[in-house]
Amino acid sequence: MPFVYELALSGAATEAVTAAAWFDAGPAQAWMRIRGLSALDLYRPVDGTEDPYNKDDGPPLLIAVAEFASADALAAAAPQLDLPLAGLPLATRATFTPMERKFYPVAGETTPGPLRAPFSYVVRYRRPAEDEAAFVAHYVADHPRLEAQFPHIRSVMCYFPLATPKSERCAPADYMLGNEVVFDSVQDFNVAMQSPVRHEMRAHFHSFPKFSGAVTHFPMMRHRLAG
Repeated sequence: MPFVYELALSGAATEAVTAAAWFDAGPAQAWMRIRGLSALDLYRPVDGTEDPYNKDDGPPLLIAVAEFASADALAAAAPQLDLPLAGLPLATRATFTPMERKFYPVAGETTPGPLRAPFSYVVRYRRPAEDEAAFVAHYVADHPRLEAQFPHIRSVMCYFPLATPKSERCAPADYMLGNEVVFDSVQDFNVAMQSPVRHEMRAHFHSFPKFSGAVTHFPMMRHRLAG
């Protein structure tokens, strides 16, 4: 499984241009030169989605995900990933979170294919839960399998936060689990949201072990910068 560092920038929507310019001129340029980087993706919010159960306000201004093939490669790159985070725009907040990323088969695949489609529904579950290990185990036992049945689905991923490496400049997000479903377009996503699978997933949500942390669902378009 690949290992990633997720940079999430948040703030007022009016700061989106400033945040993007800072990232493009600083971290993006530096990270693309890091040895061992297997992919670098930039996510930005998109409108026009129709999830019948969720519509969360205040998406991140951007999310950047730097991927490495192993935990050792991620750890070796951590100081170089961290250095360009100096000089963050004053009106923005940042989290920088190391995670393991797992892909799940979809649409009849026996093994997961590569991440290619550009639309992602980025879901993050935050602490606390009464029993975090039980929550995560329950989720991954069934939720990815259900998501793989969506019409037009292209990829399903889960993200598992890591205790290390640690950034000297930005705290990690308080995630206990991340999830992402991927489609070719907003239109394909909207078709999936009206399918029986979406309602089956909602029923599964109500079976989760108790948790009181926030859960967010943000529609975003992904652009591959490297890899």
